[in-house]
Amino acid sequence: MRILGAYFRRHWKLLFLLAGCLGICSAVFYLYGLPLESVGYAFVLCFSLGLALFAVGYVQFLRRHRELERLLVQVREKVLPLPPPGGLLEEDYQALCQALASERAALALEDRNRIQDMTDYYTLWAHQIKTPIAAMGLLLQEEPHPELEGELLKIEQYVEMVLGYLRLGSESTDYVFRDCGLDALVRQAVRKYARLFILKKISLDFQETGKTVLTDEKWLSFVIEQLLSNAVKYTPEGGRVRIYGDGDTLVIADSGIGIQPEDLPRVFEKGFTGFNGREDKKFTGIGLCLCRQVMDRLNHDISIASRPGQGTLVRLDLSRDRKRVE
Repeated sequence: MRILGAYFRRHWKLLFLLAGCLGICSAVFYLYGLPLESVGYAFVLCFSLGLALFAVGYVQFLRRHRELERLLVQVREKVLPLPPPGGLLEEDYQALCQALASERAALALEDRNRIQDMTDYYTLWAHQIKTPIAAMGLLLQEEPHPELEGELLKIEQYVEMVLGYLRLGSESTDYVFRDCGLDALVRQAVRKYARLFILKKISLDFQETGKTVLTDEKWLSFVIEQLLSNAVKYTPEGGRVRIYGDGDTLVIADSGIGIQPEDLPRVFEKGFTGFNGREDKKFTGIGLCLCRQVMDRLNHDISIASRPGQGTLVRLDLSRDRKRVE
């Protein structure tokens, strides 16, 4: 019915003209006193011819509509396989569409090449910067300096964040799903940030979960480390961080500065820093966005509850059935 209505709207002027002609002919026949049978016979012939032409036109209209619908799945093609034009104007329109499609394809290719070049550069940079970081780590082992060690650890984390950001934007994937001990992943993250806990005199309460989860070990570790880093970063000296299990959920809670209620619905948005970000210009708004993307790809869930001045509680829901790995 929708297509039939569109065909009527497209040809309403012609239909109105035909109805007007029939009306005029009927009026003339009536004024000249012609027999009603002759008038009716002429009317039936004209109506039958008009109906046949209308049916033929509708079939052609429907065929063209379906051809154009099929083209919707090919809009990314450099040259669109358009149906033969039905006239000079359609030929002009098709030439315009082909020119626009070619221009769009050229712009898209240029944009992809530019993004790929930028990605390759930053990936190379992130790997190269690890060499001086490792060298500084060795120098600090010879001459320990707790504050510098803490700052170096932050640099390592930011480099890992850059690599995670680049990998998530890549079309390829290196996900490997297998059963992993959750406590081992948490202990690994805790050991990594132990120096920051000590420097800020933050106490850690880790209650082992005894859980085994089906996940990608590297990416889930990335999320846990990012959340643990946030907990340490936004918890004042002498604060507390708790890590424990709640069923199939891993909870990371801190006694830090917390998040404003109006900011909570947007904390996972890319680049969103909220009230705390306006107070502290060092916030980037990238970490939690990456955590959400990773958790979505792992088929897990992440949620946050927080109160300003009382701390933040992050829940990682790992309750998923076994995944079909392709």
